[in-house]
Amino acid sequence: MAVEKVVGMLTCLLATRCHRDERGDVPGWVMITVMTAGLVAVLTAVAGPQLRDLLQEALSSVGG
Repeated sequence: MAVEKVVGMLTCLLATRCHRDERGDVPGWVMITVMTAGLVAVLTAVAGPQLRDLLQEALSSVGG
């Protein structure tokens, strides 16, 4: 019985059509990650200097 289970697992690992439920939606996560990186890049390019000035002003007002 144990040998059959091991053979079945090896067959599944070697098969090209082995269905794995725990893998998840990898292309969806890749798309979300790329889109988030794109949004950060655009916001940094557009509002970078204003955000930096705002942060420096906030930090200087807290520090005295």
